[in-house]
Amino acid sequence: MAILEVRDLHVYYGMIHALKGVSFHIKQGEIVTLIGANGAGKSTTLRAISGLTPKSQGEIVFKGKSLDKIPAHKIVELGLNQVPEGRRVFPQLSVEDNLALGAYLRKDTEEIRKDLKQVYDLFPRLWERKKQQSGSLSGGEQQMLAMGRGLMGRPELLLLDEPSMGLAPLLVREIFNVIKEINEQGTTILLVEQNANLSLDISSRAYVFETGKVALQGDARELAADPRIQEAYLGV
Repeated sequence: MAILEVRDLHVYYGMIHALKGVSFHIKQGEIVTLIGANGAGKSTTLRAISGLTPKSQGEIVFKGKSLDKIPAHKIVELGLNQVPEGRRVFPQLSVEDNLALGAYLRKDTEEIRKDLKQVYDLFPRLWERKKQQSGSLSGGEQQMLAMGRGLMGRPELLLLDEPSMGLAPLLVREIFNVIKEINEQGTTILLVEQNANLSLDISSRAYVFETGKVALQGDARELAADPRIQEAYLGV
């Protein structure tokens, strides 16, 4: 069953036609990745789904419900959350306070405590630094915090925008291992990522974006073996 359906999505930035009829779907329990060059429309797609960027045409359906005219904070309440590119933690607040903000729409105090423990289990370094100001964390730790904060909303679908950006290779591996674990624990994931090798490796399906359109789609492993993808994105 599709948890998310995007149909004929168009987005403009002024006179720039950023998305030109994008359509795709995600099934419950999948990791689906969007790959493509910078400026191809991947992050714009995530922002449109989250309600952060207005669309000019098309339909976005989450769990059978159209997201038309639903504001971003209400979309979060429905169970769809985004971890933005560039992490965007609140630098003056502690790690713990940043995580608490991820659950600001929730009232189930006992469940929030359980989810906080689960985040600390996923990211032990956040537990070690829970009283530390977030602005003093390394880039990798801030990415962990941004992902943990996204999970505190208990999303059914988590959108991850460039989680490996600017991170050392060892940390990138760690982040991708956690993404797999989050998915195995029941969260469906839509991933936008420049590291096509790793993202295709952990995904079930993928869509390749070119200049605001879906140019290719299919099984992630089949796409990884496609000579066009290997030449353009995998450095083969």
